[in-house]
Amino acid sequence: MTDDRAPGTPVSATATAVPAASVPTGTPLLRLTEVHSYYGNIHALQGISLDVFPGEIVTLLGANGAGKTTTLKTIHGLLRPRTGTIEFEGKDITTMPAHDHVRIGIGQSPEGRRIFSRMSVLENLQMGSYSRKDKGSLDDDFARVFELFPRLAERRTQHGGTLSGGEQQMLAIGRALMTRPKLLMLDEPSMGLAPILIELIFKITQDINHQGTTILLVEQNARMALGVADRAYVLQTGRIIKTGAGQALLEDEEVRKAYLGG
Repeated sequence: MTDDRAPGTPVSATATAVPAASVPTGTPLLRLTEVHSYYGNIHALQGISLDVFPGEIVTLLGANGAGKTTTLKTIHGLLRPRTGTIEFEGKDITTMPAHDHVRIGIGQSPEGRRIFSRMSVLENLQMGSYSRKDKGSLDDDFARVFELFPRLAERRTQHGGTLSGGEQQMLAIGRALMTRPKLLMLDEPSMGLAPILIELIFKITQDINHQGTTILLVEQNARMALGVADRAYVLQTGRIIKTGAGQALLEDEEVRKAYLGG
């Protein structure tokens, strides 16, 4: 992952809450409580606790190696925490196998896109719906994806590997949407894209959210990510050190110095 910090003073290692963070009430869609994850002997996540409520866009912000992607891998069951709990819709999924996460409503567009390059656009989307039982609803979801991404409709028979970087990112998100997720996790969706495509991807991210999908976003473009986020968590070396409303963090002096170039 690309280091998303501009030169400046590091954020304080003491966890703080930024004023004006309006935290919803009720049962979170996703809750992590004191999660510790390891790569061998490397203590990658050191007591992560966070909530994502229905209808929110929540951003995870941090420098390269802070633990953002590791957090998504842990949520998705690709890396099992040694201690701590992960709950989805109030149910403990800490030890649930990764392949069952799609079934309960957790979808992900991974870092690096990871589309099937030798399959057509349509076949990639079909792979996203492979485990679904409600096959009768697939036409509606294909229509939704093609409405969000008209370029994919134009290239539905084209092999994924021949698409541009922006089109591949659209395909990766579209494939995740074909799982009909309650929670969509996006890992670095703007990586490697031209500025005009970055703006488009973030607009579509907001459109997806407005249609009712909750989003957990990991993104190197701190300004854009905080601009669309309801709330955000700042990670540093595996710990959450700051949390607040997206707009409040945009205006926070320490965050500006560390991630927005002052």
